[in-house]
Amino acid sequence: MRVEIWSDIACPWCYVGKARFEKALEAFPYRDQVEVVHRSFELDPGRAKGDVQPVLAMLTKKYGMSQAQAQSGEDNLGAQAAAEGLDYRTRDRDHGNTFDMHRLLHFAKEHGRQDELIQILYRANFAEERSVFAEGDERLVELAAEAGLDAGAAREVLADPARYADEVRADEREAAELGANGVPFFVLDRAYGVSGAQPAEVFTQALTQAWGDRSPLKLIDDGGAEACGPDGCAVPQH
Repeated sequence: MRVEIWSDIACPWCYVGKARFEKALEAFPYRDQVEVVHRSFELDPGRAKGDVQPVLAMLTKKYGMSQAQAQSGEDNLGAQAAAEGLDYRTRDRDHGNTFDMHRLLHFAKEHGRQDELIQILYRANFAEERSVFAEGDERLVELAAEAGLDAGAAREVLADPARYADEVRADEREAAELGANGVPFFVLDRAYGVSGAQPAEVFTQALTQAWGDRSPLKLIDDGGAEACGPDGCAVPQH
C-alpha cells in the first residue's frame, strides 16, 4: 500500500501531522508493506527566494490578527508539538520560500533519503535557532549532508533552478486535481484521503480501512498457460 503525503516545510501542522501519522504507522500490523512518499506543496509559492520575515509578522499580515493572537497561536502549536514529543520554538522563528527545499526532497527521493531529509528540514525550521531561510544554500547543503546525501551533488541541485522544478510543479498540480487546498494531505492507495493533522487514531482507522479494501488481483484464466517461474520455464512438448 502506498501513502502519499502532500506537505510544506513551512507548515507547522505538517510537522505535527507527520508525527501523528508515524505513531499510527508504527503500530500498524502491515507497516512493512506500506510505502510512504512525500509530495510537494508550497503554502507561499509567490514569495521571492530572498524574502524572509519573522513568523509573527507574516501571520499578522496574512491573517489580520494581532501580535498577541499570533503569539498565542504559536504557543498552542508548541504545546501540540510537545504532546507528540517534538521540539518547537514558539519565539523568533522566520518564514520564507520553500521551493528549493522541495527540489532537494525530490533529489533525496531518488537516493532513498527523502524521509530522512524532510524530518531534518522540519527539525531545523521548527526547533533550531539557525534559520533554514536566511543563511542561503549552504545551510540546505549542510542539512542534506546530515540526511546522508552527497553535499557536492546537493549543491549542484540548488545551483540549477531547473533541477527537479518540474517534479515540484507536477506534485502541486496533482494536489489541486485531488482537491487538496491545504496541508498536510494524506492519500492512501489513491482511494482514501485524510486532511489535516488528525489524531493518530484517525490515521489508524484510515490505514486499516484502506488495507482491508484493497482489491485482490482477479485472474482472467486459471494460470494454465506456459510461464517462467522460480523453477525455470515450461518447455513445450511436441
